[in-house]
Amino acid sequence: MPDSLANHFLIAMPMLADPNFTHTVTYICEHNEQGAMGIIINRPIGVTLGEVIRHMSLTAAESVDTNLPVYGGGPVQTERGFVLHSPAGLWESSLQITDEIAVTTSRDIIAAMAEGRGPARFLLALGYAGWGPGQLEQEMAENAWLSGPAEARIIFESPSEQRWQHAADLLGIDLNLLSTEIGHA
Repeated sequence: MPDSLANHFLIAMPMLADPNFTHTVTYICEHNEQGAMGIIINRPIGVTLGEVIRHMSLTAAESVDTNLPVYGGGPVQTERGFVLHSPAGLWESSLQITDEIAVTTSRDIIAAMAEGRGPARFLLALGYAGWGPGQLEQEMAENAWLSGPAEARIIFESPSEQRWQHAADLLGIDLNLLSTEIGHA
């Protein structure tokens, strides 16, 4: 698909009022004629990696930072874990997005993370954001979103509360200067 937004950020416009997406930045994992799937990367939900590891009846190695936040990846399948990670690696159920980034949904990656042998950089989310055929394109036409190429450093290194603006910075846009008023000069 020539106009695929895979490996792009979707940056919610300031006037986007849907509570699921207000002030979010979503990393698009897949976008084709069947629709789109992405992970919101800037909404920690007050759950930690350690809690997920314990919930899965696993034990964390002492070297594992169990206080890392878990993110609300979107309103779809919120009980299911999605690990956005780099390097891509070889896991049971992964979608390779770029040479370096993949999203994995299988238990083996969480087990490896608990043992301290998981991917070097990761973001663990519960749920994902999904759009049906043509839905995202329609929302883009309605100016609900900005989009631009993604950078792994924003996903894995930027503080979560700064990711929305950092993603817009890649486009040279200061979100604070955008009006929330529509149709007024």
